[in-house]
Amino acid sequence: MIVDDHPAFRMGVAALVEGQPDMVLAGETGDGREVLDVYRRHQPDVVLMDLRLQGLSGVEAIIALRKEFPDAKVIVLTTYDTDEDIYRACQAGVKSYLLKDTPKEEILAAIRAADAGQQIMPSKVADRLAKRLLRADLSQRELEVLQALVKGRSNKEIAAALGISEPTVKTHLQNLFVKLGVQDRVGAVIAAIKHGIVHLE
Repeated sequence: MIVDDHPAFRMGVAALVEGQPDMVLAGETGDGREVLDVYRRHQPDVVLMDLRLQGLSGVEAIIALRKEFPDAKVIVLTTYDTDEDIYRACQAGVKSYLLKDTPKEEILAAIRAADAGQQIMPSKVADRLAKRLLRADLSQRELEVLQALVKGRSNKEIAAALGISEPTVKTHLQNLFVKLGVQDRVGAVIAAIKHGIVHLE
């Protein structure tokens, strides 16, 4: 099963899969909200999932899918290569994390490995995951403050939007700076984008 919001890319992957004697395309969609319905209908052995989708993000779709189908075997196939994206996908329980420039032979090998219950992580992905594991998780509130910070909001605007006091915003910012290893707001914004904690649309 292929989940990707680019029809041309889906066609390419479909052709790759259909060209294998031991594989058949079970279903496809480009909308994160349709993942569960398509999976229920076709019960595929392996799901190839992009992280950037319409409706739900790839990670949200993976979490929803594995909540209903804990044994679902998911491979991420994406252009997102930041440590936070890799970390979130691995937390959601993916079997492999591949970038879209991965050679087709490696994609096919990952599909076969996932079908056999094995987990494959390319060395570059594994290295980024290892670095991410050294960094403390942000709380949900810290993440909300960081997202507002990236949008250029002032402490007063962040406080009003989140229904908290300005001193509380300052406390969250100080905690953020420590966890991200930065000194100020600009450093936090740069780190948030560099690590993929926040994506600029």
